[in-house]
Amino acid sequence: MNKLVSPSMLSANFLHLESDINMINESTADWFHLDVMDGMYVPNISFGMPIIEHINKLAKKPLDVHLMIEKPERYIADFKKVGADILTVHIEASTHLHRTLQAIRAEGMKAGIALNPHTNVLQVEDVLEEADMILIMSVNPGFGGQKFIPQALNRIEKLRNMIEKAGTKTMIQVDGGVTNANAADLYNAGANCLVAGSYVFKSPDPKEAIKRLKK
Repeated sequence: MNKLVSPSMLSANFLHLESDINMINESTADWFHLDVMDGMYVPNISFGMPIIEHINKLAKKPLDVHLMIEKPERYIADFKKVGADILTVHIEASTHLHRTLQAIRAEGMKAGIALNPHTNVLQVEDVLEEADMILIMSVNPGFGGQKFIPQALNRIEKLRNMIEKAGTKTMIQVDGGVTNANAADLYNAGANCLVAGSYVFKSPDPKEAIKRLKK
């Protein structure tokens, strides 16, 4: 199973964003994780399309865009235009999820579904064929630097079993409180990709921190 790392740019230094983008380009990281928050679906507001468009000009790796916004289907084509390669929407925020996933794929992006800590993983069982990735939130969405919720490990195992039973190639991503202390457990539970923000960008050596997550 591949071990991918997608550093969250929410924790980057926006006064020196170009430097942090270049660091990710030069590191062993696989994707750029971009958290878009609207202040409605989650309490915080982060950044939107203009920032993603500028990141895309320098990024040499895929842009993994995580929408924490209400009615994400309104902006699918717009996020494609600014460079999104993977677009993940919250199941709790999309009324017609199946249609939304199809629309994302129709734009040539990979489609992801994010699940909050309280959301039963069984809710994605009937749309696994349309999902390239399921994102398990291991913190409550909206803010960086939160403590990992251990129950996420059981949820990953349940989801991995469901995916294997369905015979799909759906990846599992984990976001929230990820460090080298729990990375091995997350991969062993069935995760393919780990999102890490504070752990990477607050490290004295971010590139080494990424290497530790991949090991």
